[in-house]
Amino acid sequence: MKIKLKEMGNSLFFSLIGIAAILILWTLGVKFTSVGLLLPTPLEVLQRMAYTFSNAIGRELTLPMHLAVSLRRVVIGFSLASVCGVVLGIAMGRFRMVEAVCKPLFELVRPIPSVAWIPLAIVWFGIGETAKTFIIFMAGFVNIVVNTYAGAKQVDENMLGVAYMLGANEIQAFFHVVIPSCVPYIFAGMQVGLSTCWMAVLAAEMVSSTEGIGWTITAGQENGDMTQIFVGIIAIAVVGLLLAVLMRWAERVLCRWRVRGK
Repeated sequence: MKIKLKEMGNSLFFSLIGIAAILILWTLGVKFTSVGLLLPTPLEVLQRMAYTFSNAIGRELTLPMHLAVSLRRVVIGFSLASVCGVVLGIAMGRFRMVEAVCKPLFELVRPIPSVAWIPLAIVWFGIGETAKTFIIFMAGFVNIVVNTYAGAKQVDENMLGVAYMLGANEIQAFFHVVIPSCVPYIFAGMQVGLSTCWMAVLAAEMVSSTEGIGWTITAGQENGDMTQIFVGIIAIAVVGLLLAVLMRWAERVLCRWRVRGK
């Protein structure tokens, strides 16, 4: 335990050193080179970020409000993608008929990047929330299906045989053998899917929106406000990191049976 805490402390220490080095180089570059014509200093970005926590960007919404709008969209799209992706991935992995019908269609959709759906989403659903939900859904859906399908294919058939020998029926074997075997793969897909959903909502908001953190970057570009652009970028990075940490924590809590040792 002490060794693990020491390793975590060292990792945090060197991470802070890396961040500090970037900030120092950024500041020096802005102060003493022509980069200063294009970039604000880190201090200016932090001051603006603090200002936008209590003052509106645009007409009414502060920075936390814009982040809340984007997160609400991600939660809706990601939830739908998770449910549909897990169901389809397990169905394709465990039932040959479903795999034969759905896999060729899925392989056609799989290589399409989420941003490529933006024009079609606008044509099909307009520029409202439905279009954004569809774009987010497609971004997460593909990754979740891929990983869940791989997990369903990796189920140990010997374990299923043992379950049947012990008297389990099809439903019991499914919930006590297939699902637990797929859970690590499902979480891996959901972690990647959540990140892609976050990127997708930002892209959607940059194209057609009047609110959200992606819109704040576009508004900064239109106004030539580089500081606001950096505020949006940093907010995106911080929230993306927090979402990744949240998913890893959820996996540790829900998959304690996978942890070996202390």
